[in-house]
Parts: sequence; C-alpha cells; structure tokens
Amino acid sequence: MSPADRVIRVVSAAIVQAGALLLVRKRGTAAFMLPGGKAEAGETEIETLVRELDEELGCRLQGDGVALLGRFQAPAANEPGFTVRSAVYRGVLDGAPQIRAEIEEMWWFDLALDPPPGGPVLAPLLHHHVLPALKSGL
Repeated sequence: MSPADRVIRVVSAAIVQAGALLLVRKRGTAAFMLPGGKAEAGETEIETLVRELDEELGCRLQGDGVALLGRFQAPAANEPGFTVRSAVYRGVLDGAPQIRAEIEEMWWFDLALDPPPGGPVLAPLLHHHVLPALKSGL
C-alpha cells in the first residue's frame, strides 16, 4: 500500500455554542472527534458536511455562517498507520443535535478548559490542530 493509500480524507464541523465545542464518539471507538465524514462521489465539501451532519446528528448548518477554519492533518484516531486529512468548517447548527447513525456519544467540550488528564480520549487532529486553532480565535 502506497503512502497516498494510507490517507483518509474527511470534512468536519467545528460547532461552538456558548463556549463549548460539539464532539462525537463513534460506536466501537474510544476517541472523541468532530462530527463529519468522508465524501461520496461527486460531493463538494459542504455537501459532504450537510449529509454527514444530517446522518449523524439529525440537524443542518445554517447556510450563511459556514466558514473554513482550516485544513489539518494528523495520525488517524481509529485506523493505526493511517493519516487523516480534514477540511474543518465552523458553523452554527439549525436544530438540536441528537445521537444517530454510528454515533455512540455526544459531548459539549468547554473550550475554556484543557482536556482532563486521564479523561476522555481526543482524536489527534482535534487535540493538536483544531483546539489550538479555535482557542487562538477566541
């Protein structure tokens, strides 16, 4: 398998409400991450995000507030030996999120706090890239 075959490309949503970031943990995994997922053939990043948020949380993003936070890369949380590359968009939810599809748990992580030592596991991309980017913009 070539290095290019070991890259997982995803689109994720950084949803912040009242100073807390929405995180999810998928069924059968240990790490919390941003909601989102892989594109289907022909989808744009925004179309992927809209579909994934509907499937995972039963809600949508408000159309006028979606903005690219950044493009980040880190070791994949749940696939050893793989790298995840994510386009992360900020946005505001239209509707209340509910656990659906493959989501096991949802957590509103207080951005004013550091991740608790020995607490819930955060995906490397979230911990090393997204949280610092969000905190630098607060």
